[in-house]
Amino acid sequence: MEFHQSVDKEAHSSGKRGGWITFPFVAATLTGLMLGGWGWLTNLIVYLIEEFNVKSIAATQIANIVNGGINLLPIISAILADSFFGSFSVVAIACVFSLLGVVLLTLTASIKSLRPPPCAAGSSFCQAPSKGQFTVLYAAISLASIGLGAMRFTLATMGANQFDKPKHRGVFFNWFFFMFYASCMISSIAIVYVEDSVSWGIGFGLCAATSFVGLAIFLLGTRFYIHDKPQGSPFTGLARVFVAAIREIRIPLSFNGEDYYHEKGGTNEIVVAPPSPSIRFFNRAALKTEGEIQSDGSIAKPWRLCSVQEVENFKAVVRIFPLWSTTIFVSVPIAIQANMIVLQALAMNRHLGSSFKIAAGTVIVVVLISTSICLAIFDRFLLPTWRKLTNRSLTPLQRIGTGHVFNVLSMAISAWVESRRLKIAHEKHLQVQPGAIVPMSVLWLFPQLVIVGIGEAFHFPGQVDLYYQEFPVALRSTATAMISVVIGTAYYVSTALVDLIRNVTRWLPDNINEGRLDNLYWTLVVLGSLNFIYYLVCSSLYRYRNVQKKVGHSVSDATGEKETDQEA
Repeated sequence: MEFHQSVDKEAHSSGKRGGWITFPFVAATLTGLMLGGWGWLTNLIVYLIEEFNVKSIAATQIANIVNGGINLLPIISAILADSFFGSFSVVAIACVFSLLGVVLLTLTASIKSLRPPPCAAGSSFCQAPSKGQFTVLYAAISLASIGLGAMRFTLATMGANQFDKPKHRGVFFNWFFFMFYASCMISSIAIVYVEDSVSWGIGFGLCAATSFVGLAIFLLGTRFYIHDKPQGSPFTGLARVFVAAIREIRIPLSFNGEDYYHEKGGTNEIVVAPPSPSIRFFNRAALKTEGEIQSDGSIAKPWRLCSVQEVENFKAVVRIFPLWSTTIFVSVPIAIQANMIVLQALAMNRHLGSSFKIAAGTVIVVVLISTSICLAIFDRFLLPTWRKLTNRSLTPLQRIGTGHVFNVLSMAISAWVESRRLKIAHEKHLQVQPGAIVPMSVLWLFPQLVIVGIGEAFHFPGQVDLYYQEFPVALRSTATAMISVVIGTAYYVSTALVDLIRNVTRWLPDNINEGRLDNLYWTLVVLGSLNFIYYLVCSSLYRYRNVQKKVGHSVSDATGEKETDQEA
């Protein structure tokens, strides 16, 4: 990466704090924590089944809950960072939690008394874990999950805050996601292989070691970071707008900008433009009435009067929620597929040659490889080519929409592959044998995972870029956490959906060879198609707030390539 010019320029402009000089520390922290975090998370289902004798579908549901919690935690950490502690403190504490959790998880794998005795594969007489064993296991998973969930997107926000220029932030997000996926890919191959083929204790021990290194490097970079100061809860301002608009509901709206309260700028000049006409109901929160403004021009009753800027910030959040809701149903199929693919791999031939056997938890690495490669291709070739051909950058909404299409295509391929696998299982009469291996190579699962990876390379970075640019400045940490909230919500929705399907159909028994997992995938194809139509409606009605000034920056921007877009 050619960051030398940017390093000098950014470091100089920030008094040797911030800029690209902080990127190695942020990248190393992300790498260490994701190597450790992904190493246990990817193989959690297999660990629960093989070491704690948990039933297969129950293990996937536990994994869904864990993944959902990990992906909902960023919104909490974002609020804590924005309102009270700042990003640096939240990331540091999260790294400590992650390290403690992985160390405790290592103990469950190393000390026999902390897990139940092993049982033969497919046996119906396996001893369940005791309450004490479950307590230790869940404590370990909870600590590791809190650390992993709170760290990722707060670290992304902290890294982006080191830059003043939008083009450099765009470059940072591209490379942040590349490092994220690359770290997960390495962990899914190397650490998961150690866990499956050598020892769970050694594998989890490696997770603990990489987490410790990531924490140490993060602390070493302290003197280079720009430390953002908490500004109080930004959600208080949003709540004030809502309450004030309700209280002033009987006051008629005005088209005169002087009738609205405006905050004074740095030059003490008051901008008298009226609020935007969209969602105009909330404009009355900024309407001035008698007794609401003090003699010095400040607000006397903050829950009855807000500034125009606060109203616009509130409306920016409201406007983006329909788009946000569409991404939940993009992530639901991905969440279901990520867990079911492990069960499918356990029931398929995972041998490559006579001696090497692919770990079931490693199969998902295909998604990470696909996404990492595609991100690099997009940044270096696709996006620059698109700009040259169209004289326009690819907008975040276009990237997200393309991701929708690839997601539906992946579910259709998944359904077809599972239909073929079940056909072979029935031809060999394997559906009556618990734990039977279908003579079908696990490589058949790879195409659908490649398509999912391509889709993620489109829609996940597109969502983060959209939220970061469109949300108010005071909600930047919350903005980058929004994508994680989408994923977390999707995991819980997928858990409920799987429970519903298990209650009303016979598609998902513990022995998937006698089930109809293919019907579940076809259901996801239908739901994904309907959601894409909903997305097209929402995106066609949405009007950019900030992104029209800056869309689709590439890594080449950091190396001095001439821009065609106006900076935001």
